[in-house]
Amino acid sequence: MAPHRRSRPPSPMGIRTPAIATAALTSVALLSQTANASPSEEPRPSLEEVEKKVGDLYRQAETASEKYNAAKEKTTKQKKRVDTLLDDVARRTEKLNDAREELGTFAAAQYRTGAAAPDTASLLLADNPQDYFDQTHLMDRLTSRQKQSVDDYVTQQTATAEKRQEASESLETLTRTQSSLKTSKADVQRKLATARDLLSKLTTEEKARLAAIERQKQEEAQRKADELARQQAADTERRRQEAAQGTGTSTGSGSASGTSGSTAKADKALAFARAQVGKPYVWGASGPGSYDCSGLTQAAWKAAGVTLPRTTWDQVKAGTTVSVNSAQPGDLVFFYDDISHVGIYIGDGMMIHAPKPGAYVREESIYYMPIHSVVRPA
Repeated sequence: MAPHRRSRPPSPMGIRTPAIATAALTSVALLSQTANASPSEEPRPSLEEVEKKVGDLYRQAETASEKYNAAKEKTTKQKKRVDTLLDDVARRTEKLNDAREELGTFAAAQYRTGAAAPDTASLLLADNPQDYFDQTHLMDRLTSRQKQSVDDYVTQQTATAEKRQEASESLETLTRTQSSLKTSKADVQRKLATARDLLSKLTTEEKARLAAIERQKQEEAQRKADELARQQAADTERRRQEAAQGTGTSTGSGSASGTSGSTAKADKALAFARAQVGKPYVWGASGPGSYDCSGLTQAAWKAAGVTLPRTTWDQVKAGTTVSVNSAQPGDLVFFYDDISHVGIYIGDGMMIHAPKPGAYVREESIYYMPIHSVVRPA
């Protein structure tokens, strides 16, 4: 009989039930899908986030525009200065050459007469001709006219050298301001491009909702403007009554818009601003076909005979600061903590301003943006 052989029990590691096998295959499949999947896209921003981001970008672009305006104004002034200095250097160089020729003439004459034997080349190439003449004792034997020629030459040489140095420094400054101009321009274009990109990705429904948010903001700003108009009208009426009681006659001529306080210059500035309504906002523009915010206010007051600086940061210093409640037509209203926007007050809590890229010069409530200050130019 063949020996009986006991069968060996199967190894636990070798057991593979159908359930475990299925789970393993599923895990492998999931891992494979994860490995082959493309990186997850960034979550789509909400409409409120887009609205805030676009608003911030427009504000930043306007701030960059004011930097551009400042650099452009500085570049223009610096270029005029450089041109003036270079013209001056050219004139002085011409005079220096004339003086050098005269020195050469009399130096040669001195040599021919035997009065002295100066080295004419050394004379004309000397860093300081005066030192050269002193060292050779030639000045003692020169005529008064010849001495005057030496003095003129030394003076011209010194003045020309100083002007050349000044022109060189001005050219370096001009180069820096031109670089700043390019940087500010690129900054504006980059921010506006980002804003346009964000808006282009909105669906039709989102654009409609965004327009509704805009209308709501304008309605709230208009409500505040109407409230200010009523308050200003009440203040005007109170002053009229006080004046009548004090003099026995009714001399006040107040109105809801407060135009009784307007000066002739303010009226001219307002008339100009109203004529620009409907023209496009273009950053860096100061008319006549398009404007940015400070370009419009500068042009309006220029029409009234008042010269304002180019940027909002300088315009805010060009007049007397008054309270919002005391604002009169023609006053400049500045916005945001960084004073990056300005409009011209027309009364009733309203202003005319060049709002932002893609918009046109228009009338709007001064409460559409956070007010920084009100300034009366004249």
